[in-house]
Amino acid sequence: MTVAGLLLAAGAGRRMGTPKALVVLDGEPLVVRALRALRDGGSSPRVVVVGAAADQVSAVVRAADPDAVVVRASAWERGMGESLRAGLGALPDGVDAALVLLVDTPGIGAEALARVAAAATPEGIVRGAYEGRPGHPVVFGRDHLAAVAAAAHDDVGARGYLAGRDDVAAVEVGDVATRDDVDTPADLARLSPTRAQEG
Repeated sequence: MTVAGLLLAAGAGRRMGTPKALVVLDGEPLVVRALRALRDGGSSPRVVVVGAAADQVSAVVRAADPDAVVVRASAWERGMGESLRAGLGALPDGVDAALVLLVDTPGIGAEALARVAAAATPEGIVRGAYEGRPGHPVVFGRDHLAAVAAAAHDDVGARGYLAGRDDVAAVEVGDVATRDDVDTPADLARLSPTRAQEG
């Protein structure tokens, strides 16, 4: 099974005040942290979708992971759906599945990603679960990739495609990951108490 890693890192981070890909947690940008998790979790190839501060984020990505493919989402301002569509369109032929990770979920590390990827099949969909509640990451088998891309638009990523489906497998990752998003400086401070105290 070839499970590509698809990292969505294009957002402007308006509530954060800076693109979230460049937000520093524990001494490194979130995009670097997420890339390392994908690599250590066994995802290859790795595709990173950039948008806001594209040149700066691209440089950080290339320095951290020279093997990663960087894709610019031309309509990234419209929302996550446009970034997802750009990333899916950049996947190379021959991948069996795509593991989608959001750059602002630093609590999802390599162990959780590997666990979800291990359950992937070309015809299936797998989601990470937290005490039974579905969340990220999501792995789409290749049989779904075109339909997911077609359904993604504006700020609607894969949510619409996943809604109401009864064929999505859940893999529990709550024992090794957290589902928290980093959307605001307060979220960041909560995850990095030392930094918050210093500030």
